[in-house]
Amino acid sequence: MIMEIIHKIINNIWPMLLVFTIAITFIRFFYLQNHRERFCLHKEVSYLIAILYLWLLFEILTNTEINSFSGFNLVPFKEIFRYKVGSEMFNYNVIGNILIFIPFGYLIGKYVNPKNIWPVVITSLITSLTVELVQFKTGRSFDIDDIILNFLGAIMGYLLYIGLSAINRRLPEVLKSDTFYNFITIILIILFGIYIFGYWGVIFK
Repeated sequence: MIMEIIHKIINNIWPMLLVFTIAITFIRFFYLQNHRERFCLHKEVSYLIAILYLWLLFEILTNTEINSFSGFNLVPFKEIFRYKVGSEMFNYNVIGNILIFIPFGYLIGKYVNPKNIWPVVITSLITSLTVELVQFKTGRSFDIDDIILNFLGAIMGYLLYIGLSAINRRLPEVLKSDTFYNFITIILIILFGIYIFGYWGVIFK
């Protein structure tokens, strides 16, 4: 169901998304050129993905009603326990709220590279709290359970970053080189391009 929501949002905003992506790409290109900085494909793609992810994340959180109730819930786990484990609503409201914040925690780890977990804790809690307050202000719901689940997802993302970083440090040097990562990035771009052309073909068929 989360993928359905993402597809729906992308269908609605893809013109803006395309323009934004092209604009950011060219701005970054000329920045590197004017500052005579070295271009590294996998790093530039990761920066772009991070920006687009954050945009899509807040599109999902602010333009899609994740909860099935409207109101103000300050009782932890009250809404979580309403759903039967494995049900569609459980996957949508519980698993979904965790999954969408896993990349958020990973990004904090990767780009902040904190010496402890506190930047992840503070950033994820404040961000999720702000989202809930905005939702409540726009006539939707404030749910403490969403904050808990988003926070859990961010912590899982940060732990994923820690684990992948530990694995990366033990890899042979050839597998840590920019050339290798650029090669993998090119393959992923090609696969993504094939998927996009196929997906758009279904949309505009």
